[in-house]
Amino acid sequence: MTTERFDGVSVATKANVYFDGKCVSHSITLADGTKKSVGVILPATLTFNTAAPEIMECTAGACEYKLAGSDTWAKSAAGETFSVPGNSSFQIRVAESYHYICHFG
Repeated sequence: MTTERFDGVSVATKANVYFDGKCVSHSITLADGTKKSVGVILPATLTFNTAAPEIMECTAGACEYKLAGSDTWAKSAAGETFSVPGNSSFQIRVAESYHYICHFG
């Protein structure tokens, strides 16, 4: 199931821009204090480092990803998620715009 909207949230109006604009997101805070980011990755191959564990939820598009320590690329499309451990990294390969929600913790 794909999350389509969040109601009653606080949104940071300044975008988080990474990799020369290939990844742009906005931080949101839910009423219960839970933090997430909502964004898009444009066609590229990028490497992200994580502090906290993350769940990447695809809301549109698709990607391939490779977790740290793995030699295997896996696919994720709309309605699917993948988990990344804390204090780790992952590579993401995007051929079309990949829209996502990053769930922290």
